[in-house]
Amino acid sequence: MELDLVEISPNADPPVCKVIDYKKFLYQQKKKQKEMKAKAVQVVVKEIRFGPNTDDHDFEFKLRHAEKFLKDGSKVKAYVFFKGRSILFKEQGEILLLRFATELEELGKVEQMPRLEGKRMTMFITPKKKK
Repeated sequence: MELDLVEISPNADPPVCKVIDYKKFLYQQKKKQKEMKAKAVQVVVKEIRFGPNTDDHDFEFKLRHAEKFLKDGSKVKAYVFFKGRSILFKEQGEILLLRFATELEELGKVEQMPRLEGKRMTMFITPKKKK
């Protein structure tokens, strides 16, 4: 009959086997995996860079971009990059990022508070779930 004996679940007690067409079985498994992969949500991370002495206009401009990113469902990675001696203004950079987080409070929530890593202070904001 051109059918095969296929072991479906080897860990069961007793092991479960079926008499089916093996190539059809493989095709169906591939199809299921492809569907699962298509349903998986891919997370996009958008970056926004600040300097420690970013002006109000630049801040507002970058804030509007971050709002658009969060509305589209992307994560936002905001960071302050310190060049040379500007590392002296760590507090200013942290204040800037916290202000950024409070401005975006209704659109997203802070996943990671500002943290200094080398010469950059980073913070992640994830979009809130839509109701």
